[in-house]
Amino acid sequence: MTESKMLPVPDGLDGSRVDAGVSKLLGFSRSRVAQIAEDGNIRLNGLVVGKSERLVGGAMLEVEWEPERPLAIEPIAVPELEIVHDEPAFVVVMKPVGVAAHPSVGWTGPTVLGALAAAGFRISTSGQPERQGIVHRLDVGTSGLMVVAKMERSYSVLKQAFRDRTVKKVYHAVVQGLLDPLEGTIDAPIGRAPGSSWKFAVVNGGKHSVTHYETLEAFRRGSLVEIHLETGRTHQIRVHMSAQHHPCMGDPLYGSDPKLAAALGLDRQWLHAMGLGFTHPNTGAWVEFSSHYPPDLQRALDMLRTGSV
Repeated sequence: MTESKMLPVPDGLDGSRVDAGVSKLLGFSRSRVAQIAEDGNIRLNGLVVGKSERLVGGAMLEVEWEPERPLAIEPIAVPELEIVHDEPAFVVVMKPVGVAAHPSVGWTGPTVLGALAAAGFRISTSGQPERQGIVHRLDVGTSGLMVVAKMERSYSVLKQAFRDRTVKKVYHAVVQGLLDPLEGTIDAPIGRAPGSSWKFAVVNGGKHSVTHYETLEAFRRGSLVEIHLETGRTHQIRVHMSAQHHPCMGDPLYGSDPKLAAALGLDRQWLHAMGLGFTHPNTGAWVEFSSHYPPDLQRALDMLRTGSV
C-alpha cells in the first residue's frame, strides 16, 4: 500500500534540487528520493519532476512512495537465464520473460540477482542491498539483454553511463499495423496515466522521452520494428507505440488486440532488448553485445512472416 504526502515547498528550499529538498523534508535518503522521482512519483504543482530539477518556494509538492520493507535476494535458479558474457567487472545476461531485475515490494517471483546468486556469482557494490549491481532494468514482461556490475568501480561507471545516455540500447518490437512514416522519432513526455498507479501515458508535464524507430519488416497484420532509446522511461516503448496507435502485439494494457495475441500464442508483449553497447568501465574500449529472439517471440514472428495469422 502506497503512502503519500502533499505540502508546500518552504521558501528556504527554493532552488534546491528535488532529491536534496525532498530528502530534507521527508527524512529519506537522496538515493531513495531519486528512485521515487525515477518512478514518476514526485510532482510540483501537478507536474512530474525529475530528481535534478529545482524546487520552487511556495509550490505544492506531492510525493507518493512505497513503504520500505526489508528485502532479501533469494537464490532461485532460473535455467532460462543465459550468460552472454562474464568477466570480473560485469556480467551480461539475457533475461527471460517473467523475471524481475531485483527484489521489490509485492514481487514474489524470480529475479536476475537471485538467479545469479544461485549460479554462484558474487556481486559486491554499494547501494541498496537488494539492488546490488543493478545499473538498469527491464520490465518483468520484457526479455533481453541486461548488464549487471560485479564490482564497485564498474557499478559507478556503468550507472553514470546510463544517466548520461551514452549506452546504446537496441530493442526489437512487433507492433500492430504499419508505422507511417516507416522510420522516425517519437518525442513525447511520459508520466503516470491519470487515475492509475501502474500504467503510463503520454501526458503534459511528463518526463522528456525520446524513441527512435525503423521498420525492418512489414506483414499483413503488423511490423517488426528496431528501436533505439534515447531516454529510458518506464514502459517507454510500449507507451510511445500505443500513442502512435500501433501497440506492441500481445500488450492489451496498452491497447493491443487480444484475439490477435491469442492467435499468435502470445501471453506477453512482443518486445525484446536485442542489443547493448557501452564503454568498458575498466579499459575504456567500446563493447557491444547482441541476443536472439526467445522461442515464443520467434514462433509468433514466423507465423506473421508466413501469413498464417
